[in-house]
Amino acid sequence: MWNPNVYRSIVGGLSIAGLGGAIWEGSENRLGKTMWQGAEAEVIGGASAAVGKYIFTRARPNEGANPCLWFQGGSNYSFPSGEAAVAAALVTPYVLEYGSDQPAVYALLLLPLYVGVGRVKNQDHWQTDVLAGWAVGGLSGWLSHSLDTPITIQLLPHGVAVGLKAKF
Repeated sequence: MWNPNVYRSIVGGLSIAGLGGAIWEGSENRLGKTMWQGAEAEVIGGASAAVGKYIFTRARPNEGANPCLWFQGGSNYSFPSGEAAVAAALVTPYVLEYGSDQPAVYALLLLPLYVGVGRVKNQDHWQTDVLAGWAVGGLSGWLSHSLDTPITIQLLPHGVAVGLKAKF
């Protein structure tokens, strides 16, 4: 259950499903727009976490038992957790959009929780790495959700905004 390949496969499958659904739905309806927001939130969250890793270069728990080893350089990329950031970014637009209408949507928050616990349990991250990853992902999802038109739709030709479903 705590095998990294399991939660990576779940997040990867949901990412592919979300992007495929976004292309199918387009951005002209509520679901399609939320799917585009989720996809771009993942990119923003993952990129932000990657930048943080290069800035802070914190050693991982499996590289020593000292959580105070910051700015170590080399391949020390523990802070913040990129996988926790991506998982949180993926679900945040859905929770913000549908949470008040459909409270069951809050169950999606179990995904970042599962990923975060797995990262700590496998000694790949400190707890603060995961908390920071959730914050980065949540803020990325909030930012993406707060825009009237998703950034990717602004960059792509207008035909993508309609979606493949409307073209058949």
